[in-house]
Amino acid sequence: MAEAFNSLFKGECIRNPAMRPKGGWASIRDVEIAVAEYVDWFNQRRLHGEIGHVPPAEFERSHWASLDATRYAHEQVPIGAGSR
Repeated sequence: MAEAFNSLFKGECIRNPAMRPKGGWASIRDVEIAVAEYVDWFNQRRLHGEIGHVPPAEFERSHWASLDATRYAHEQVPIGAGSR
């Protein structure tokens, strides 16, 4: 899965002339900003065909909103959970 994402990322972000500044990347900082923007778009706003053409963040919000929160109120939490 990581190889597929890397290939998609390189094609859509790094090698895509529409995403690259004119003349190419001026610095590592430019690439870092482009990567952060791409990951934000990929996780928050892109329309994902496998989940009904809705953004992943919206799908996740809907999923968690559909669960019955009271179900968790009576579950035991293991001792030491969440501690370091």
